[in-house]
Amino acid sequence: MALALDLNNEVFSSFLFYATLLLLKMYAVAILTGQLRLRRKAFANPEDSLRHGGLKFCREDADVERCRRVHHNDMECIYPFLFIGALYCMLDPSPSIARLHFRIFFLARLVHTVAYLFALKAPTRSLAYTVGQIPCFSMAFKIVVNIASYW
Repeated sequence: MALALDLNNEVFSSFLFYATLLLLKMYAVAILTGQLRLRRKAFANPEDSLRHGGLKFCREDADVERCRRVHHNDMECIYPFLFIGALYCMLDPSPSIARLHFRIFFLARLVHTVAYLFALKAPTRSLAYTVGQIPCFSMAFKIVVNIASYW
């Protein structure tokens, strides 16, 4: 049997795959936010606005703020997933069930991002958020149950 945090461990390698896709998605949103700031000339800091046309461009833009909210929501959800997922890998779960947890979370976050960026009709975004939380709670529950069994 492979060690829990070993690339030969099917669960851990699956976790790393989806975790990396999630982080790449976050980077893409961050880049999009920066590009929108440049295109819309909507800078958060005076020194940036001065470099790009003057203090009048130190302002908010609705689309830039929407991108920032996507990124902020990703940080609130993806970082805990990374921690919970790594701990979950140490429990030697079924590879197919673990992969299902990781895949559901990834796809839910992808749908959430698309729904947020394109202002899709409600409740698309909130459903994607909720669906993404289910595997996190499931993994966290398994962690707590396993830890509690040692007491």
